[in-house]
Amino acid sequence: MRADTSTDNLYPGLSSAYPELAAAAAGWRWHAPADSLRRRTVVVTGAGSGIGAATARTLAWFGANVVLLGRSRDKLEAVFDWIESHTSSQPVIVPCDLEQLDEAAVQALAEAIQSSYGSLHGLVHNASMLGPKTPLAQYPAEDWQRVFQTNVHAPFLLNRGLLPLLEAADQAVVLHISSTVGRQGRAYWGAYAASKFALEGLSQILADETESSGSIRVYSINPGGTRTPMRRQAYPAEDPESVPPPEQHMDLYLYLLSVHLGNSGNPLPATGSQLDARSWQPA
Repeated sequence: MRADTSTDNLYPGLSSAYPELAAAAAGWRWHAPADSLRRRTVVVTGAGSGIGAATARTLAWFGANVVLLGRSRDKLEAVFDWIESHTSSQPVIVPCDLEQLDEAAVQALAEAIQSSYGSLHGLVHNASMLGPKTPLAQYPAEDWQRVFQTNVHAPFLLNRGLLPLLEAADQAVVLHISSTVGRQGRAYWGAYAASKFALEGLSQILADETESSGSIRVYSINPGGTRTPMRRQAYPAEDPESVPPPEQHMDLYLYLLSVHLGNSGNPLPATGSQLDARSWQPA
């Protein structure tokens, strides 16, 4: 895959370094300036694969120092190696199973970020657990608890524990990655759908509680059907080529995370907004 000439001109070297992103950027609705996230620090959960890996690579390409959280060290190391090879940013790997996340682990993470970077400009809650697709009447209670721990309790702990670092930044953004079934319930989606409803509520509460400061913006994003390992797990018979790759959504992520530049004069959505990556348009 190769981006068109205009994309090559905007982002020299991207076609060879990250052809999937270059191809997607040709159709983006908004183009971030090169190095628009330079000297910014962003935590990305689930950074080893899927949307999380695409987010981490994209933010690093645009200059951000990315803190890579995920369960698989091997997958995180692959993302880390790509960032080190193709960007001048300073990534950090934090192997972390959100199913086991507790207050002590979050405190250690906060102290490490404080020591290395001083503040935090972005927190992207991408990691999720699908859980079984089964009727509620047969849904295993232990799976329900595991899904809620990963999809709701862990983001709560991270938001609470990292909030002082977000407040220490001049501008900061928290992105909660939601789902279509987190806005309209659907049979057999069980704990995943219910947990995404809860995540939407968490996003709205945090937005309301931080709105008066004006320095932190909070959003939920529904990426819609996206070519990821979780999508394959949920829809094993689906042709992966029938849904867009995660790189197609990165213009929205960059738009929201580039708040310090004022998005070239474009107004940002109100904090607490529920955004759809497929239908979003810059103002």
